[in-house]
Amino acid sequence: MWLSKFLDVTEDVEELTEEIKKRLFGESKRKKLTPLEFTVLESIFNVKEISGYDLIQNLNRHFAGTWEAKSGTVYPILSKLKKNGFLNSKKVKSPIGPLKKVYYLTEAGEELLKHKVNKNFIDQINFIGNFLVELASIYVHSFPEEKQPEKIKKVQKIIQDMLTKVIEDIPLGVKFKLRCPECGTDLDRSNATYCSVCGASLFEEEAREVSE
Repeated sequence: MWLSKFLDVTEDVEELTEEIKKRLFGESKRKKLTPLEFTVLESIFNVKEISGYDLIQNLNRHFAGTWEAKSGTVYPILSKLKKNGFLNSKKVKSPIGPLKKVYYLTEAGEELLKHKVNKNFIDQINFIGNFLVELASIYVHSFPEEKQPEKIKKVQKIIQDMLTKVIEDIPLGVKFKLRCPECGTDLDRSNATYCSVCGASLFEEEAREVSE
């Protein structure tokens, strides 16, 4: 949920070490990213590597019905990010299928992403809080006055449950696992494209991260 139309990363590049700056400038000529491009980078970072198809499923879960990711939008973004040095790709073999292209962040892309998020984290958290208050207020006032106290309690419960889940889902360790949605096997996040036991795609259904 990034606020500006474009995310200018020029200052971020300047604040990185000389070694990282050389890699960034050597691989990328772009100094601005759209919020959707940045969201794609965030989504790939959190699973290490992912196919285009599975990324689309991930994005649709991320946007929760507020926007639908489609191949005609996502694949051009992947190509652009790869061309500009933020992503790379490779072919991997599914345990039950042919070779499949997966995308992963380059070192430069990963360093830039972490730096940008770190620098703007508190501002983004505050923005989300303000947004929830404003959205809840509009929702409550869309009902007759006599129903508003009931709706306020409902909204408070929804937000409380959501925040509890967010807190529980925040990674607490260095290494994490993905749970296969088909067979329930816990798998290393670095091998997150397919289940090594049953061969199922880890992004066909909701895959839940659990700490070791």
